[in-house]
Amino acid sequence: MRTFYFSSRIICFFVSVLFLATAAYAQTPLTSPAHIGLVYPLSSNGKNAAAYTNHFSLHIIAGVSKAETGAAIAGISNIIKDSATGAQIAGFSNHIGKTFHAVTVSGFMNQVKINGDGAMVAGFLNTAGSMHGFQMAGFANLVPRNADGTQVAGFMNMAANNSQVQVAGFTNIAKKDANVQVAGFMNTAENVHSQVAGFINIAKKVKGVQVGFINIADSSECPVGVVNIVKGGEKQVSVSIDETATAIASFKSGGRILYGILGVGYNLKDNPNPLYALQAGIGAHWPLLSHFRINAEATTLVLTDFKKGYYHRQSLGIFPAYRFGSRVEVFAGPTFNFVQTEHGVGQDISNHYIWSEYRRNNKFQGGYIGGTAGVQVRI
Repeated sequence: MRTFYFSSRIICFFVSVLFLATAAYAQTPLTSPAHIGLVYPLSSNGKNAAAYTNHFSLHIIAGVSKAETGAAIAGISNIIKDSATGAQIAGFSNHIGKTFHAVTVSGFMNQVKINGDGAMVAGFLNTAGSMHGFQMAGFANLVPRNADGTQVAGFMNMAANNSQVQVAGFTNIAKKDANVQVAGFMNTAENVHSQVAGFINIAKKVKGVQVGFINIADSSECPVGVVNIVKGGEKQVSVSIDETATAIASFKSGGRILYGILGVGYNLKDNPNPLYALQAGIGAHWPLLSHFRINAEATTLVLTDFKKGYYHRQSLGIFPAYRFGSRVEVFAGPTFNFVQTEHGVGQDISNHYIWSEYRRNNKFQGGYIGGTAGVQVRI
C-alpha cells in the first residue's frame, strides 16, 4: 500500500512539472532572428508563421507574421497580424493589424488598422486608423481619426483632424480641424488656419487666409478669391463706368478687409462691332471714418466682339468711397492701366496713352491713367 501511495505522488509530481512547463512554453512568445520563404506556409517558420515575431523577414512572394521588429521585405505583400517596427517594403502591399513605427513602402497600398507612427509611402493608397508622421500616395491617404503629420496625395487626403499640412492634386477633407490645406480643386474643414485651392475652399472658421476662385466660410478675415461667401462678411452689387465708356455690373464679396470682384458689362462707344466685357479681381477696404473709406482694387478686364482678337486690360484703382446710411455707397477715383490688344480690337477706345508700342502679329500694348466712378449697394 505504501508503495502504491509513493508511486502516485511521484506521478502527480511529474504531471505537475509537465503542466507548468507546457504553460510556461505557451506563454513565451515565439521569436525568430530571420524568416525566409516563398509564400505562406512555404517558409522557415512554416504553418506557425502567424505566431512568430521576426527580426528580419524576406519573402519572394508574400510573408505572414505576428510582428516585425526590423526589416520585412516581400516581392508582393507583407501581412503582419499585430505590430511592426523598422521598415516594411513590398512590391504591392503592406498590411499591419495594429500599429507600426518607422517606414512602410509599397508599390500599391499600405494598410495600418490602428495607428501609424513614421512614414507611409505607397504608389496608390495609404490607410491608417490614426497617423503620426508622413504619408505619401499616388492616389489617396485615408485616416478616419487624427493625422498628426503631413499628407501628400495625387488625388485626395482625408482625416478627422490634421495638425500639419495636407497637399492633394484634387481635394483635401478634414472632418473637423486642419492647419494648412493645399489642393488643385477643393479643400474642406471646420476650423482651419489656411486653405489654398484651384477652385473652392469650404470652412467654418478660418484663422489665416483662403485663396481660391470661390471661398466659403462662416468667418474669414482674408479671403482671396473672385467669389467669397463669408457669413460675417460683406457682399455688394456695384454699377460703374470708366473713361472708356465701359459700363460694368459686378458682384463684390469678401471679409472685413479683402474681397473679390466678378463683373460683366458692355462698351457704350460706337464701335464697328459690339464689345462685351468680363471683369475679375480682388480688392481691399481701408476704413478711415465711420462713413468714409478707401477701396483699392486690382482687376483684369477683357473686351471681345466674339469674332477675332481681344482687348485685355489690367488695372489698379484707388477709390475714395462715401456711404449713405448703412447700404448705399458711391465711389470714384483714378486707375492705372496696362492694355494689350490683338487685331485692333478696342485699341481706339482710349487715345491718351502715356506710352505705347506695336508688336508683331497685329498686337498692341500701352499704358495710361484713367478713372472710374460708380455706386454700390450692400446686400
